[in-house]
This record gives sequence, C-alpha cells and structure tokens, in this order.
Amino acid sequence: MKLVSWNVNGLRAALGKGFLDTVARLDADIICLQETKMQQGQAIIDLPDYEEYWNSAVTKGYSGTAIFTRKKPLAATYGIGMAEHDNEGRVITLEFGTFYLVNVYTPNSQQGLARLDYRMRWENEFRRYLQSLDREKPVILCGDLNVAHEEIDLKNPKSNRKNAGFTDEERAKMTELLAAGFTDTFRALHPDARDAYTWWSFRSNARANNVGWRIDYFVVSDRLMKDVTAATIHPDITGSDHCPVELHIRITP
Repeated sequence: MKLVSWNVNGLRAALGKGFLDTVARLDADIICLQETKMQQGQAIIDLPDYEEYWNSAVTKGYSGTAIFTRKKPLAATYGIGMAEHDNEGRVITLEFGTFYLVNVYTPNSQQGLARLDYRMRWENEFRRYLQSLDREKPVILCGDLNVAHEEIDLKNPKSNRKNAGFTDEERAKMTELLAAGFTDTFRALHPDARDAYTWWSFRSNARANNVGWRIDYFVVSDRLMKDVTAATIHPDITGSDHCPVELHIRITP
C-alpha cells in the first residue's frame, strides 16, 4: 500500500494550487489531510475513486482532518472519545481488517507557549488512545504532530529551543510515544538524513533556503516496521507551507 499524509493549510486554498493534480501524481491508496479548515461539502472535490471521511472543527475555518481511501474501512471513528479534546476535528481513525489508521493534527502550543499545558494533556490522552488501539491491531499513525523530535529535524535547533514545536516538553512526549511501542518510519530508514523537512515558515524565504522543520510523520507500531519499504518526503510539492510525506508498506487492508 501507498499512503500519503499532507497538512494542506486550508483545503479550499489548496484546490486552487493544483491539489487534484498532486493527488493524481501521488496515486496513493490512502490520502490523509490535516488543517482542512472546512466542512465537507464546502468545496467540490472530484475524487470518485475514493471514500471520504471528514472530521471538522466546531469553529468553522479552523483545524480539521480528512481521509480519502480507495479501500472502504470496517469502521470510522472521530476524535479520541474525550469531550475536552474532540471539538477541533483533530483525529480520524479508520479500522481495516489488519490495522488501524489514525490521522492526526496535533494541537500547536502557540506563541508564548500559551497552549503548552493543554498540549501536554492532549499528548498523554492521545498516547493512551493509540496504545488501546495497538492492543487490538497494529497502528499506522500519520499527520502533523507539531514537533521536531531531535535537533536533526530542524534547521536551527539552538535558536528554537524553547519555541512551540521544539520545547523540551513536546520532544519528551514524542520520545514517550516512541517508547510505548511505535517507530518513526522516516528516521528509522534514514537515520542520518539532514535538511529533510516538511514545513517551512512563509517568512524570510524559508522554503527557498530550506530553513525548515520535520513535523509531519508516519509512525507505526513497532511490529509493522518490518513491512515498511519506504518513507519519503516530497519537498518539491507546493500548495501549502507543508509538503506531503509518503509511506510504502506491505500490508493488506
């Protein structure tokens, strides 16, 4: 299977920037989107070969996730079953015969770390949620996790040490997640890869200069890693301040 994950930073805007052409080019079995910023039906999305699953925020034009899949799942659930965390459209889980697919848009800690405390509660509950799924079937997790885990995962680690997305607290939560039985597929396959980023600020020509962060991931249950054949990043694909990430895995849904 080929899976793609992409924070589109507004799907309606992305549609005007070649989104459908990009989907055709990538030719994925499953496409997971984050930060859709829309409700289903607010735009015409012509992907007849795919089943659609949407989780939109209560606040219109904010956050949101969607999954497009060629294979119909056994079930779809939205959120993690906790009212505090389930009004921003951040999680979709599809159950297939042999695995769970979880698409997530992790909350940003925001400027001045105004939302860091909330983010820490989210991280704990989301990790427990993934572990509960993993006890039933292996998990493929993808999305914008809003954290650069290690110094190798962003261009300027020293100057960003206490900024949202690279605080010690956020990085420690990512470490906890991986220690709970999960693997960062890109880093596992490319342990020494530098300058491999998935997000660039719109400011200061950051993308042209490749001053970026790797905050978009495919993470799998450890026992699935043997079946992963490729984990790649597509920095050449524009249309958002993020680029798509891709996973190839030998698995039958």
